[in-house]
Amino acid sequence: MKTLVTFFSAGGRTARIAKDLAKLIGADIFEITPVEPYTKADITWVNPMARCNKEKFGKQDVPVQGKIENFADYDCVYIGFPIWYGAAPNVVNTFCKDYDWTGKKVYAFATSGGSGIGKTAEKLAPYVSGAESVEAKLVKNVSEI
Repeated sequence: MKTLVTFFSAGGRTARIAKDLAKLIGADIFEITPVEPYTKADITWVNPMARCNKEKFGKQDVPVQGKIENFADYDCVYIGFPIWYGAAPNVVNTFCKDYDWTGKKVYAFATSGGSGIGKTAEKLAPYVSGAESVEAKLVKNVSEI
């Protein structure tokens, strides 16, 4: 079984956990990076005009840099991200739309400054259509995955 750890990180916490996880389990790693990088102002969610809010409420796709050429080779995919409005950021959803998830086990690990995991797995499921299973867990460090 081949495993991949993918992640989007806005502040660094998710990146640290993803890198620790990939090293711990011997997985390949891919960073989900938007074509237009986020600035600090873009992710200041308390500003109703911030980019993160416009994307989330406008249900906008966020173009992603790069592509995983051998995605079909993976049986298990971990997806890490910070919780934005009780779900994955739109950039993660856009990333997921580009791949065939048929038969893959998907484990989402989310970081958060205050909100809970909520229905994150249910909200992610349509973007990983065909996945064998989709689970989500809120974590503070790699030992909680």
